[in-house]
Amino acid sequence: MQSDQALGAHSTPDWPAIAAVILGVTAFSVAQGVTYPLISLTLEARGVSSTLIGINALGFALGLGLATLMLGRLTNRFRPDRLIIAGLIGCSLCLATFSAFTSMWVWFGARLVLGFSSSLIFMLSEAWLNVACPDRLRGRISGVYGASICGGFAAGPLAIPLLGTSGGLGFALTAVYLALVAFATAILMFSTRTVPEPSSTRDLFRFFRHAPMLAAMVFAFGFADIAAISAMPVYFVKTGHTEAFAAFSVTVLALPTAIAQPFIGVLLDRLPRHRVAVCSACVAALSYLVVPALEHPAAILTAFATMGAATFALYTCALTMLGEKFRGPMLVAGSAAYALAYAVGSGVGSSATGAIMEVGGPQAGPLSVGIALSAFTAAFIFGGRRKES
Repeated sequence: MQSDQALGAHSTPDWPAIAAVILGVTAFSVAQGVTYPLISLTLEARGVSSTLIGINALGFALGLGLATLMLGRLTNRFRPDRLIIAGLIGCSLCLATFSAFTSMWVWFGARLVLGFSSSLIFMLSEAWLNVACPDRLRGRISGVYGASICGGFAAGPLAIPLLGTSGGLGFALTAVYLALVAFATAILMFSTRTVPEPSSTRDLFRFFRHAPMLAAMVFAFGFADIAAISAMPVYFVKTGHTEAFAAFSVTVLALPTAIAQPFIGVLLDRLPRHRVAVCSACVAALSYLVVPALEHPAAILTAFATMGAATFALYTCALTMLGEKFRGPMLVAGSAAYALAYAVGSGVGSSATGAIMEVGGPQAGPLSVGIALSAFTAAFIFGGRRKES
């Protein structure tokens, strides 16, 4: 049975809530856009192996999983909007830690807390966005939400060529920025009229039973997205490109992705959403497979941009379909399931790709991700046909 709040979300948009959610998640995306490539490049410059770089990135995924398991208890004890503010502050403190310390294991702990904090932001933002958004606008607003995330990723790495990979200045400035955004988001939240409903761990497992394909879409997104952000900059350095090119590639990955997501949202409102997801996974797989065969920087960056737009479209599809199919506590449960699927996918994507590159050489990294995405695409097609039969 739908709650009054859920029903209200289908008539009039809660624009202050939508704005607060987009502002907060954009700020975090800027921070993550700095964090992933900057940590990878910094550790690479120190002579740390690709395997250890991947293991260090695994700390972020562990934090995501921990927050997912605690979400039901947290939402029953604290207001979700206040948890979003707490997540932004936590991210700011973690970035300050990266600036102040150089130990890889301290960074591992900070990345775990960063994963916990960011998971709160994403899970509650996804649920809140769907509560605040009517179904007639869901695809387009999800596209704008995705574009904001990608825009943040695109802006973040720009600090790396300007500030360098040593000294911690990039981390420090981003920490201050996040703290300011947390304050601005708190002010904006005074005008909101919706809030996600509390959920439970039982609802989380119910969601996995009812919507395994949606969780699989987010797993595929996390796997391929983190491999691109974390492992591919290292791949570029190992294949003879400069650190500046490696950092710039993340911006090239994110900027066209941001531009593409509103158009993906329009397609989701006009075409069968499962077919949009299947096509996105197929294009992402082909983009990964073709990268090792390219030599010209412009061709590499073009494939990388296509890869980003197609990969992130999986998330936009899953977010839109979540709000279409579920209401009430199941929205938060679905967002938690997405975070858990993303945590597993990103953990596998970062650690496995780094280890594969260590054993099989740099080219083995993108090839392995492309093969995995091809398998995911086949699973999406089979799942859709079985559902239609």
